[in-house]
Amino acid sequence: MPASASANIGVVGLAVMGSNLARNLASREGNTVAVFNRSPERTRTLVDEHPEAGFVASESYDDFVASLAKPRTAIIMVQAGKGTDAVISELASRFEPGDIIVDGGNANFHDTIRREAEISPTGIHFVGTGISGGEEGALNGPSIMPGGSAESYETLGPILASIAAIAEGEPCVTHVGTDGAGHFVKMVHNGIEYADMQLIAEAYDLIRQGTGKSPAEIADIFAEWNTGELESYLIEITAEVLRQVDAATGQPLVDVILDEAGAKGTGAWTVQNALDLGVPTSGIAEAVFARSLSSKRAQREASVDLPGPSTTWAVDAADADAFIEDVRQALYASKIIAYSQGFDEIIAGAEQFGWDVKKGDIAKIWRAGCIIRARFLNRIAEAYADDPSLVVLVVAPYFRDAVAGAQESWRRVVAASAASGIPTPAFSSSLAYYDGLRAPRLPAALVQGQRDFFGAHTYKRVDKPGVFHTLWSGDRSEIETTPSSH
Repeated sequence: MPASASANIGVVGLAVMGSNLARNLASREGNTVAVFNRSPERTRTLVDEHPEAGFVASESYDDFVASLAKPRTAIIMVQAGKGTDAVISELASRFEPGDIIVDGGNANFHDTIRREAEISPTGIHFVGTGISGGEEGALNGPSIMPGGSAESYETLGPILASIAAIAEGEPCVTHVGTDGAGHFVKMVHNGIEYADMQLIAEAYDLIRQGTGKSPAEIADIFAEWNTGELESYLIEITAEVLRQVDAATGQPLVDVILDEAGAKGTGAWTVQNALDLGVPTSGIAEAVFARSLSSKRAQREASVDLPGPSTTWAVDAADADAFIEDVRQALYASKIIAYSQGFDEIIAGAEQFGWDVKKGDIAKIWRAGCIIRARFLNRIAEAYADDPSLVVLVVAPYFRDAVAGAQESWRRVVAASAASGIPTPAFSSSLAYYDGLRAPRLPAALVQGQRDFFGAHTYKRVDKPGVFHTLWSGDRSEIETTPSSH
């Protein structure tokens, strides 16, 4: 049993993420960390393996709560869902007004809003917090996205800043907004991650199929790309993955891995909530759907004999370097679209749920520690600093110029992949979205006419104000109406 209430922070749930986060906390000056796990053996193992951490270990909720100095602050690192609710209930029944419960798991932000509303009347603070960076980030410095009240952040902020990744001298943590804002922003982060990974995979596939280069040779290309504007964690690890050789077969490991990509739900949540908010996140959506398609083994096996292009595609050796540069440019342009769409969703979510999300600060805390950390996040922060009311990220001067310089390459790549039967759903949908943005007039006018024909859904006109409906049967005359009339 702990001798006294000596810990300023506690961690509940000591699987890999929780134990690494606890070790990170314990390594920072000023922190004393209480630890608790439902299985006491896991707590004992962590304490025995890391005596240098000075953990205050407990084997019951009562002892764990007693070990925390007031205001008590505990971070929950358990599987999202019922397990999280169970831990919250145990802590809330023992905590007092002013104490803080932090959910550091990948919770659905709607659950976070519900939990905060349930707990708030007790005077206990509930803080949904996105933590990105995986096991390495949890141990060495993640990007942290806490929601919750401003009052709770006064206590929690310095603790989180002590363990966050550092980018250009700044800790990668900021108070995102109230109730579910932290988990919402983490969800969008993961959606962008899906798109980024799919775009990189499409670039790899195009280069390999078009030029016949080996995975190791393509690894060198990605390593070179990582020295320029595409510099990012995902480009860096892609080169490492492509260099890896399978010990059992001697083949490139990427050729031994089954081509079925898994998913844990946050990408799908990003798309589902974008639909609810009316935000087009087509690049992210296609990345999610690409993973779904990869897992449909029976459908893919039944479809291998479907007809495709009549000729085999190959890039002439003399044109290989130019083609690879086209792919690089297409990758960068599509990446810009993915981030632009993601920030559109953050803006829409903030408006819908009343969060004061500072877009530039979000870009800054993603510069280190998280999976999508990349050089050009500084450019995003600069864009929102220059114009806080920026209507869409891609029109900011830097990104407008970058896409303008890449668009011809982008179009060549998408056209070549379509003509050659190579699926590039994220490249293609990103380009279609870009062209949709820049189109002076879209065929939506016809869609709205169809809607009015079969459902009297009304339409607006380009030449005068008001809402109109055509009497499509009989004399086909037009009447002015109001939405409430139908």
